[in-house]
Amino acid sequence: MLDETPSTGGGIDGETADSAVGLAGVVKWFDVTRGFGFVVADDPSYGDVLVHFTVLQAHGRRSLPEGARVTLTAMRSGRGYQAREVIAIDLTHAVPEQPRRPRSPDRVDPVALVDAAGTPESVSVKWFNRLKGYGFLLRDRDGADIFVHMETLRRGGILEVEPGQPLAARIVDGPKGPLAVIVTEQDAS
Repeated sequence: MLDETPSTGGGIDGETADSAVGLAGVVKWFDVTRGFGFVVADDPSYGDVLVHFTVLQAHGRRSLPEGARVTLTAMRSGRGYQAREVIAIDLTHAVPEQPRRPRSPDRVDPVALVDAAGTPESVSVKWFNRLKGYGFLLRDRDGADIFVHMETLRRGGILEVEPGQPLAARIVDGPKGPLAVIVTEQDAS
């Protein structure tokens, strides 16, 4: 932990800059799509520190790679500490960011397949990796794996999923197997 850094001036969300603390830590993860991530503070009493992409703009960045070391100023909120300023970023031990692969010509646009999709079926989440942007659902009637992309979930208003979570999906047979083209929350009725 760095020394506490008292300063003057108003704060954000009703807090004052007098409560700001200097911290150092390592990036645990950062979701570029959602625009935030967490830093594990060196001093465990501070827990994970929320880092929003807006505090990275002074460094010409919109995200941080996993494993990057950062020095920052944070303030306590109702849910823990949140970065208010990133002072330094050290990428020496950061996990290298993977270059984006060009879009494959055999990639399928799920929206274009909606008309071919069957009626909504009961499914549950098998697993989902936010960083990769995809996962698999399990069809209730036969236990088949159904591929699902993050954008399909978002179009259905679903921002977070957990293993075992019940959902409803319209499914088509894609070139690589069953594909969910519409996913919604399962009706409670």
